[in-house]
Amino acid sequence: MEYKIKSKGHRNVSSLHKSTFEITKDLEIGPTADCIIGVDMDQSMLNFSDEFKNKIANSNTRIQVLLDTPNAHDEIIGFGHEDLTLTHPTDIVCRTSDFTCPRTLMIKSDKAARDLNSDLINDLKNEEILEVTIKILE
Repeated sequence: MEYKIKSKGHRNVSSLHKSTFEITKDLEIGPTADCIIGVDMDQSMLNFSDEFKNKIANSNTRIQVLLDTPNAHDEIIGFGHEDLTLTHPTDIVCRTSDFTCPRTLMIKSDKAARDLNSDLINDLKNEEILEVTIKILE
């Protein structure tokens, strides 16, 4: 079971945050937005099917996020949780912590923004297309 989202990079992507990374529907980000790696997302978590949301709302569910740009690839693994509502209309956040809020897609992620592939981040700084694939691992 998987879900695909298209986003793109932005000149202000710095990818320095130590505990999260985020993609957003917002078109612009400032230079201090050190967790945001993608903007202008074509969908949100509101587009997820109920079946997909129900799988994520389980602490035993492993979630894989694949990030692809023209010159790079990265894979991140995290976990679902019963408190994940997946209801934020504009943001998707992956967290290394166990904090949950409507913006959270997964917790206990094995990577944050600062851990992502440097070639991927360079593509994003050059405003390349970002393909995000969210997979439920069972």
